[in-house]
Order: sequence, then C-alpha cells, then structure tokens
Amino acid sequence: MSIENNISGVSCAIPPKAVCLFSGGLDSRLAARLVLDQGIELIALHFESIFMVGEGSGKVSGPQEAAAQLGMEFRKMDLSEELTELVKSPPHGHGSGLNPCIDCRILQLRKAHALMGETGAGFIVTGEVVGQRPMTQRRDMMRHIDKEADVQGLVLRPLSALLLEPTVAEKTGTVLRRRLCSFSGRRRTPQMQLAERLGIYGYPAPAGGCRLREPGYSRRLKELLDHDESSAANIRLLRTGRHFRLSPEVRLVVGRNESENEQIRAHVLDSDALLECSGHAGPTSLLRGGVCEENLICAARITARYGKGRDRSKVEVRVEAGGEKIRFLRVKPAGLGEFDDRLIQC
Repeated sequence: MSIENNISGVSCAIPPKAVCLFSGGLDSRLAARLVLDQGIELIALHFESIFMVGEGSGKVSGPQEAAAQLGMEFRKMDLSEELTELVKSPPHGHGSGLNPCIDCRILQLRKAHALMGETGAGFIVTGEVVGQRPMTQRRDMMRHIDKEADVQGLVLRPLSALLLEPTVAEKTGTVLRRRLCSFSGRRRTPQMQLAERLGIYGYPAPAGGCRLREPGYSRRLKELLDHDESSAANIRLLRTGRHFRLSPEVRLVVGRNESENEQIRAHVLDSDALLECSGHAGPTSLLRGGVCEENLICAARITARYGKGRDRSKVEVRVEAGGEKIRFLRVKPAGLGEFDDRLIQC
C-alpha cells in the first residue's frame, strides 16, 4: 500500500518499496538497514562484471547471504558486456586507470530505474557517502549522475542524506529524514560505530572492488583493446600470469605459481594450446591466437625459461593443442631477457 503525504508542496503517492544497490559491503548494508527499519520493503540489486575483484570465484554468495540476513529479495545483474563498451569509449572519460566510474554509475542507476518499473518500487537506495570517492561521490557529481540517469529526486543516500537535498521519498514522508545520517569523507569510523549500534557484524573489510582502477591491469587491458581482442574469455585471462605478445594475433600466458597454473587450465579454449614442462617443475602456459609450429616452439622456449630446467641445454615441453594428441617438443630454454620486448608489462 502506498503512503501519501504533503510536505514542502509535494503531494504524491510513493510506494513503500525501493531498489537498493547492494554490493554487500558495510556501506550498502547500513544504508539498507536504515531504510528497512522504517518499514520499507527493499530489493537488493547486486551488479557483477568480469572487471570485479573475485569475479568467477563464487563470492556472490556473500552479498546474497547478507541480503537474506537483512530480509531483502536478491537480484543480480551482469554488466560485463555494457561495461566493456564503456571502457572503450566512456562519455565522461576514464579515471586513473581505464575505470569509467561516472558512466558506470549512470548505467547502474538506469538499471535500477528500470527495475523500479518492473517491481513497482518507488525509489532507489544506495550506500554512497559524500566525499568517499573523488569521481562519483562529490555533491555536484551526484546531482549530475542522477540527471544523466534520469532519476533526479529518486536516489536516497541514507548515510549522507542530511548533507544532500531531500529526495521525493523524504518529502512525501515515506522515509523520515531525521532518522538518516550525515556521514562524509573517507573515514569509516562513523559507519563502524553505527554498525555496532545496529548489530551488524561480519561485513567484509574495505577493498578495491574494480580492477579497472589498477594501473597494471589497465595497461594489459588497453593492450588487449588495441588489438581488438575484447572477448570475455580474453579479458578473464588478464588477471593471471605473465603475458607475452608473440605477434599481433598471438598471446602467451605463463603461470607464476600453482594457483595461476590451475586458473590457466580452467580458461583453455578448444583452439588454444596448453604447454607444461615435462620431467621437472615449471609453469603452465596457454597459447592463444595461432597454434602453428613457429609459435609453439617460441611458447615452449618461454615456458622452459620459467621452469626448473632453465639452465639445461634442452628441455622437453608437453603440448596439448586443439584436442589433438599430446606431443612433446625438445627446445632450448629462452635466455634471460630474450623475449622481454614481447612481455606486456603489468
């Protein structure tokens, strides 16, 4: 049932239901709780993408469990395809890396707005804090983002609401403004104190959620985009190993430890070649883009260079390519620095 009121000249019915942008972190949990405690039904909307830290690891259960604990319906949405296009050419530019933070936030709010229409929700809730992030959480930029997403007056930011203009939900009395907060800046002490008062525990430590802010990752991604290789399969490989560009079409990824070796094995396509040192410890390598003899020999030499047999005159490398029979190549390990000019710096 809607709540109808008339405050500051605003007279309209706002459903006591909202879409909450929900990462599962402390701020989004607090924002949700402040609104839930006012009798508002919330739908937790969690965004995923191939650029997120922990993507593909199954860690979505954290936000989903947190939403369940708070009594919220949970929805998740993958933005990988749309974000990849934004990374290539963001209308509002990049941040310190290839992060299109402003356009990403506009995209998220547009998705939340669409979900409002589907579910009958009356407004949007976010865990944003004024001044916490330089690109998207300044007062002027919040207003600009809301305008670009066509959600002016619909985005309630409970943790900083008292520092911002009242939203429609507050003006109509659907949400009591006096029960919201005035947090600002990067310090988390006020949030942690509020969490203790509200009995919210077990939240994750703050961490960079998006790899696009990382300089090394951004350099690798730019190199990939420059070669028009922006498939999800290629982007997922960026998080793992040493990367070599053997030719404009051919990339070699060499694991640096057993964990990365396992990740590389998990990302093999039918058209790839998988290489491993035979008879002694060494990396797992993945050759993508051109499995010809010349490329295989080059990849085998680089693979041998990072194995325990690097000082031998010849090393045997096991090769499995394109579902063909396993074969072995005897190669001279690459010398120190021999292929440094093909190494993609991270």
